[in-house]
Amino acid sequence: MSSATLKLASDLIARASVTPDDAGCQAMLIERLEAIGFICETMRFDDVTNLWARRGQDGPLLAFAGHTDVVPTGPLDKWLSDPFVPEIRDGVLYGRGAADMKSSIAAMVTACERFVAQHADHIGSIALLITSDEEGIAVNGTVKVIEALEARGEKIDWALIGEPSSHERIGDVCKNGRRGSIGARLVIHGVQGHVAYPHKVDNPIHRAMPALHDLARHEWDRGNRFFPPTSLQISNISSGTGAHNVVPGHAEVWFNLRYSTEIDAKKIIETTKVILDKHELEYDIDWSISGYPFLTPAGELVQAAQQAIEQHTGQRTDLQTTGGTSDGRFIAPTGAQVLELGPVNDSIHKVNEHVAVDELDTLSEIYQSILKNLLT
Repeated sequence: MSSATLKLASDLIARASVTPDDAGCQAMLIERLEAIGFICETMRFDDVTNLWARRGQDGPLLAFAGHTDVVPTGPLDKWLSDPFVPEIRDGVLYGRGAADMKSSIAAMVTACERFVAQHADHIGSIALLITSDEEGIAVNGTVKVIEALEARGEKIDWALIGEPSSHERIGDVCKNGRRGSIGARLVIHGVQGHVAYPHKVDNPIHRAMPALHDLARHEWDRGNRFFPPTSLQISNISSGTGAHNVVPGHAEVWFNLRYSTEIDAKKIIETTKVILDKHELEYDIDWSISGYPFLTPAGELVQAAQQAIEQHTGQRTDLQTTGGTSDGRFIAPTGAQVLELGPVNDSIHKVNEHVAVDELDTLSEIYQSILKNLLT
């Protein structure tokens, strides 16, 4: 079993599938999955390749979800080995995508292979939803597949996403939800002019500072049992003409809120307007919502995962909602229970990305036990 998961993970890492290029990863998965009775459907939207593979026609449906695309390597001279030539050093597998998330995909496939060999007549259905558009703009990947499934009445009951959720050892943390993400581009208008004539200018930087201070210190909510309080972070401020003696005509500010289930996007937008208007600013603001918050506090999926993790690691998992967004934001609104469970995440998106070889087997065993807990 060890060699099966490790070999598949290595074969996937060897394909330079920098987002949104799948680089043939899904074709490799299709060959494995069709051999154990999955019906595989390739869904292409623009330059993105997606795979929907399903075994069985009846419910309930457990879907593994993941992505074959990876982030760019960064400076190659900082890597100790070629990022697309998988290498094992001291019991650790190195390569781009090792942790995020080709090892998870390999573990999903080998778990399914062993489960089907033992339970060919399992109840319900198993599926894999694999995209090559998660690390990029994520507009032609999972969201489009879910739209297609919803249109034909194909419903996911449980979605297990292989995102690297663990902190120090496999299974110590599962993500049973994620915060929403809403961003804004704010342009504050003023009057440009010479700094020596302050009565003839209207400095947008000066006007912006008190308003930004109020936005940054505002208590949006207090969070709840599963979510920390909503946080606003200013990420970019730009203004000026490049000259020290010119007051600029505008200031541009970018900020983002990661928000809990205690508040919604509409309330955030309304509150922001109240704060900005209080300072009598002349401004334009454009909002962008990249994900709504979701939560799976309890239910069959969480219980099945908790039992499987304790069985194979001897530890109780901690349910958290920290971190960025994931494709779970596209699946949860359909009513599915969603849980993220994958490798240790301390090297994701970094040079020398890696995963412990012995944890590959453990992850595959956990996935297999979740299948058994839910579909037998």
